[in-house]
This record gives sequence, C-alpha cells and structure tokens, in this order.
Amino acid sequence: MTATEVTPHARSTREVLAWSRDMVETALRPAAETLPASMRRIAGYHFGWWDEHGRPITTAGGKAIRPALALLSAEAVGAAAGTALRPAVAVELAHDFSLLHDDVMDGDRTRRHRPTAWAVFGVSPAILAGDALLTLAFDVLATGGPPAAAEATRIFSAAIQELLDGQSADLAFEGRDDVDPAECLAMAAGKTGALLGCSCALGALSGGGSPEQIEHLTAFGRDLGLAFQLVDDLLGIWGDPEVTGKPIHSDLRSRKKSLPVVAALASGTGAGHELAGLYRGERPLTDADLARAAELVEAAGGRAWSQAKADEMLARAMRHLRSADPRPRPAAELGALARLVTRRDR
Repeated sequence: MTATEVTPHARSTREVLAWSRDMVETALRPAAETLPASMRRIAGYHFGWWDEHGRPITTAGGKAIRPALALLSAEAVGAAAGTALRPAVAVELAHDFSLLHDDVMDGDRTRRHRPTAWAVFGVSPAILAGDALLTLAFDVLATGGPPAAAEATRIFSAAIQELLDGQSADLAFEGRDDVDPAECLAMAAGKTGALLGCSCALGALSGGGSPEQIEHLTAFGRDLGLAFQLVDDLLGIWGDPEVTGKPIHSDLRSRKKSLPVVAALASGTGAGHELAGLYRGERPLTDADLARAAELVEAAGGRAWSQAKADEMLARAMRHLRSADPRPRPAAELGALARLVTRRDR
C-alpha cells in the first residue's frame, strides 16, 4: 500500500500522519514554551519551527510516526484519540531527545535537509537541549496524564532505559570487528523498537485497553520498530539524499555497523571480507571507496537480508495487531502505517 491509497472507511497514511502532526503540535508548542530560553531556541530550531536566529520558517518536520501510533492505539481499544494526546507528545519529545544526542554521537551534520542542531549551536548546547526535551517529556506525561499515570510512567521510563542501552550497544559496535546479526538485531530492538512499542502501550493504556490488548499492541509496536530500523539502515546506504535529507552513503562514511553492513560482514563471502578490509582502515573513505562499499554490502547479501528481515518483522507485527482485537478503522490505519514504514523512502 502506498501513502496515498485508502483502505475503505479509513484515512490514507498521509492523512493520518498529517493529523498526528497537527494534533500533537497543538500541545507540543505550549509545552516547549515552558523550556528555558536557551533550550527553547535550540529545540524550536530542531523541530523546524524557526531558523538559527529564531525567525519563524516553514519546513518539513518529523514524520510523527510515534505520536500516530499512540493516538491510533487509543482509538484501537475504543477510546477517543485525545485521551492519548499527552503520551503522544511525550513519546515525540523522547524521540527528539534521542535524535539530538544521536546526531552528536554519530557526527551527522545534516537532518531533514538542514544542518543538525549541534552543527549550528555546538555540541554541548545540543546535548543540554536533548536533556531538556527528555525532562519535559516526563513532565508532560505526568501532568494530566492517563488514569494509570504511575503505570504509564513506568512503561515510559523502561522504554527510555532500553533505548539508551541500545544506543550504548550501537556505539560499542564501532570498536568491534566481531558483531553478529543477532547482536545487531537486539541493539535495534532497544534503540528503535522500545519507543515504538511504548507509544502503542501508552496509547492503549490511556484508552482503557485490556491487559491483553496492551500486550499485543506493545508487541506490534516493537516489531514495527525493528522493521523501521532495518529500513532506516537501508536508507542510510542507498537512500536518495534529496529525499532523506542526509548525504549519500552517510552510514558507510562513518563506518557504522548498521544491520546490512553487519549481515554482509558476517556472510563469509569474498565481498564480506573485502568490506571488512575497508572498515578496518583508518584513513577517511573516498567517494569511490563508499560506492565500492555499498556494492560489497549488496553483493554479500546484506541488502537482501535486511529487506527480508523487515518483511518478516512486519508480518509478525500484523499478527499481533490482529490479536489485539482492535476497532476496524484504527486497525486499518495502523496496518497501513506499518506497511508504509517498510516501504518508505525517507
């Protein structure tokens, strides 16, 4: 299903994501206004609300997939989307906290076709702004949150800890030559899957879902998160810079041990061995090196393995969605969103 196809009685994924962005921003902007001025300036730049001088601009923001999952999960268990608005804002703030820090750790200078926050404001201010967003996320969740506020906070906190553990593993992989695909999948499950699972869990919890519904929707989100990361890693090598907003071969340039790369390195093929030689080198990789590395990842089977694994995780996610006994329209929209994630180009 493409972003513009419509399931009967359901909105298109494009409409759902636009609805999610608009709905969340009505609460996100007032929340961001409570940040100290120094943090608010960087956060607003990162969100795409203004330029580095604080002048309002019009630019594409994030995809708002995590808030959409929270809002739709509330509807899936029979509640109004608004019951999950604060959790939706909280997961978006947590996501943006992770992006601010991730850009610093990876040295990425471009995001969404603009210089990253640390490239504009400096490393330390960007780190502090990320800390401020995470603190704000907990504040938003605790203020006027769902009836089971203590349980929501526990779920949210556990997801953040898992996200941080996954990010730590990702960094540790950079200094190792023996990373295997199973380890890399476990890292991605924490780094990306945890927060998507949390988004669905908080939405279902806010909407008064049964324990079984919350469990299955959480698993749906976690599996979808792993599929999301697999596709993200494919785009980090083969994505169109004009679409992704990142330089071509960005993950290869930093010798990142992404999922396609790890699968290629562990393949035992000649292409995998040649790729290992490029990754062990210390000199910066030239454009010719990067093009060759991309060819080697594909020749060693890393690209095909990653897409097949993404398809497998999507199928598993869809089984969990059906087991949650969701309402038809939000179920259709969650399913369409999941399929879009594994066929996206940005």
